[in-house]
Amino acid sequence: MSGKQLNTRELEILHLIVRAYIDTGEPVGSRTLSRLRHLALSPASIRNVMADLAEEGYLTQPHTSAGRIPTDKAFRNFAGTVSARPLPAVDRDRIFSQMNKAESLEERVSMASRVLTEMTRNVGIAAALPNTSQELEHLELIGLSDRRVLMIVATRDRMVRNRVVTLDREISSDELTTIRNYVNMNFAGWTLERARAELLRRIEQDRALYDAVLQHLTMLCQKGLLVVDPDPHIEMDGTSWLVGLDLHLTRERMRDLFRALEEKKRVVALLDRFLESSGDSALGRVGVHIGLEDAHPSMRELTLIGVTVDLPSGGRARIAVLGPMRMHYERVISAVQQIGRTFEGL
Repeated sequence: MSGKQLNTRELEILHLIVRAYIDTGEPVGSRTLSRLRHLALSPASIRNVMADLAEEGYLTQPHTSAGRIPTDKAFRNFAGTVSARPLPAVDRDRIFSQMNKAESLEERVSMASRVLTEMTRNVGIAAALPNTSQELEHLELIGLSDRRVLMIVATRDRMVRNRVVTLDREISSDELTTIRNYVNMNFAGWTLERARAELLRRIEQDRALYDAVLQHLTMLCQKGLLVVDPDPHIEMDGTSWLVGLDLHLTRERMRDLFRALEEKKRVVALLDRFLESSGDSALGRVGVHIGLEDAHPSMRELTLIGVTVDLPSGGRARIAVLGPMRMHYERVISAVQQIGRTFEGL
């Protein structure tokens, strides 16, 4: 292939083919294009252009008598010309209303993935990347049966982390309340890392006294009290939409794809790899990545559209849609961008 620059006529025909294929899923023939009123070209002229595009790797022909279908190269060219269109007011209001109902960042992430799936009929993905300097807002300790304690840590970036731990010995409800009050009174507004370090220092310093509170604090610290959780909170909806797609995968490869999407670390790595440089905010450029075989062989015919958002709290969120190359790009880009803007504004 020569890799030559496409001229205006070639680009116009290529993008018409891509749009027609997105709409129908069927190979596009020269006669179909010749019926378009604004394209004043004969079927023969269109066939010549299509032959040139095929030679350059933009089109392929599944059968001798069939029309042409766009390749991943064609989709990349097309996607580079697509810009977001403002969503209808009813969609914008719906996004804001649903996201505004969420009381924590985790709830907002979950809501974002669901809304993306509902709006695009593809896989909606949202992830909150914790702020490395999360500040304690409130600690709650709730006693459960069998020496178990539920530790709830709310931070000022609106993240809420729950953890159930089993202690070596029972702690009464009154004692848990005393510990909770001690931590909240002394360390609210501190970063988790600094608060935990100071707690451990006080425990060591006052070891000679070693009263009941310090003993219990020691147990809870050993079980991870105020430990900074480095793992992102990630939600994904709509993987069932992939089942009906013709991704040219064997049954085993399809199983591999679903297993990959079930692995939280794999999905986080996918977002990190393709969205790290997609823009500093939802107002910047949305990243469009077509053909993800470098991430996983089974994702060769998939597209990821997403953005990284800087949150007012200091953390970050990633909003993305995973779907086939044959997707409605303007709609998906607009939905991703609008949800990103909503994250920034709440």
